[in-house]
Amino acid sequence: MKKIRILSIDGGGIRGIIPGTILMELEKILQKMDNNSSSKLGDYFDMIAGTSTGGILSCLYLVPGENGKAKYSAQEALDLYLKKGHIIFDRTFMEKIKSANGIIHEKFSGEPLSSLLKAYFGEETLDKFIKPSLITSYEITDRKAIFFTSTDASENTLYNFKVRDVARATSAAPTYFPPAHIESVSGQSFTLVDGGMYANNPALCAYAEARKIKFSKFLNDPDKMDKPSAKDMIILSLGTGSVKKKYSYKNFEHAGEIKWLQPVIDILMSGNSETVSYQLTQMFLTLDKENQQHYYRLEPGLKEACSEMDIATPENINNLYQAGLTFVHDNLDKLQGIAAVILKHQ
Repeated sequence: MKKIRILSIDGGGIRGIIPGTILMELEKILQKMDNNSSSKLGDYFDMIAGTSTGGILSCLYLVPGENGKAKYSAQEALDLYLKKGHIIFDRTFMEKIKSANGIIHEKFSGEPLSSLLKAYFGEETLDKFIKPSLITSYEITDRKAIFFTSTDASENTLYNFKVRDVARATSAAPTYFPPAHIESVSGQSFTLVDGGMYANNPALCAYAEARKIKFSKFLNDPDKMDKPSAKDMIILSLGTGSVKKKYSYKNFEHAGEIKWLQPVIDILMSGNSETVSYQLTQMFLTLDKENQQHYYRLEPGLKEACSEMDIATPENINNLYQAGLTFVHDNLDKLQGIAAVILKHQ
């Protein structure tokens, strides 16, 4: 039986440029090895999971084109950030003053992001994704985790949503954007914030979701494993740049809510990502030696880029892009090895 190939992408705001760049290069490697220049990244995976900026990328890789295959190439997905990232994270001087840098109300209105998502996804719905998905968000009224999955959406309209609303909900980062107030196709309303609040690294959630999916049915491929266990999976998990900003005891000995606000978000996100990676590493180490290697965690460095999630100046956008290219250059053999494994189970 062919293994289930899972792609998972962390949250991280504009830092999504880094995994987006790596995946652009991985797509090129796959096309060359597959001798198929028309295939796109979404065509090479059996399931894609994402949180926040990773959720937006996931939607871009999974939304269908006219032929029922992936609509956007990895380059086109990356261009949302490279060419239009400054639009998402833009505000006037007066808006900065009025929001007190996110303390009084959100830093950004969310309208430019919503407009871009509508332009990219139109009226497309979650149930039409080309592959199973898992995209995270959190419902603040009913206080529960929400997982947007195309498998559930295809079976019940209660779980089906417009893709642009899914992308807006998963990236509604508190203090950065307003919560997303959306409705399912059946009219049920939700008030949602960024999935990074509990699953900035959604790879373990993707594993749990994959365990219940009948892939042979959803992929129309009898050779694909149904309800796979870890030994039946290939998991490629990408971070958005390792953040190692230090917080000293002296500076936080008597810190209150306002001073802790930004560090808490930073620590929460990076701590979650590290914990999930540890858990999956230990899970795969229980397998035989051949299968242990099929969990890949790529955590690029930031190089000269800023660690903040909303610095979308031309200089920082280029620095993030260069950080991604540097990782590819330094890890080309590893990426080629991953591509070979992916194609083996095509």
